[in-house]
Amino acid sequence: MEEGLRERKKRETRRRIADMAMGLFMVKGFDNVTVAEVARAADVSVNTVFNYFGTKEDLFLDRQQELQESYDRVVRERAPGESVVAAFRRDFFAAMDAGDWRYGFNEGADTFGKLVADSPSLRARARELDHLTTLGLAATIAEETGADPDDLAPELVATQILSLTQLVARHLLRRTMAGESRHEALAALREQARAAFDRLESGIGDYGRRPVR
Repeated sequence: MEEGLRERKKRETRRRIADMAMGLFMVKGFDNVTVAEVARAADVSVNTVFNYFGTKEDLFLDRQQELQESYDRVVRERAPGESVVAAFRRDFFAAMDAGDWRYGFNEGADTFGKLVADSPSLRARARELDHLTTLGLAATIAEETGADPDDLAPELVATQILSLTQLVARHLLRRTMAGESRHEALAALREQARAAFDRLESGIGDYGRRPVR
C-alpha cells in the first residue's frame, strides 16, 4: 500500500527529531542533553517529542523496531533447505562486508557504543530492548516452525544467535576503541565468527530448516 501524506509527514518528523537528538548526543553526551534541547533543535514541542518517543533513551535507540523487523525478515525469507542459523550466518557476513549498522559494522559504531557505555540509563534500556528483540525473534521462529507454545527451542535458538552476533559487535567495539584499525579488527573477528557459527550449526544448525518442495 502506498504511503499517505499524513503517514509520510509523521515519518519525516520522527526522523528529524531523532537525527537532531543524535547530533546533540554525539557532541555533548547523552546525559548532558535534555529533551527540551532536542525539541528546540527539531523545532517541535516537548510533547511532540514524547508523542513519537516514549523516553529520552528511545530517542537514542530509535532504530530498534527497524532492527527487529530486519531479523524477522531473515527468518521468513530463508531459502528452501536453509535453516534459521544458516540464514543468519549468510545475513551476518553480508552485513560485515557491507558495513551494515544492524550488527555494529558501520562507521561510527564505536562512538555510538561509547555513548551507551558512558550512560547507566542507556545501558539499562539497551539491555531491555535486547531482551525484547530476542523474544520477538523467538516468536517469529516459533511461527515459522509451527512450534508448540510450550516449546523452549525457538527462544533458545534466538538467544544463541543474537548472543553470538552481539558478542562479535562487543569485541569489535573493544578492539577499535583500543586503537586497532577497523579493517584489522574485522579481519580477525571474521574468522572467529565463522568458527562460532560452525559451533552453532553443529548443535542447532538443522533447526527450522525450510522444506524443499
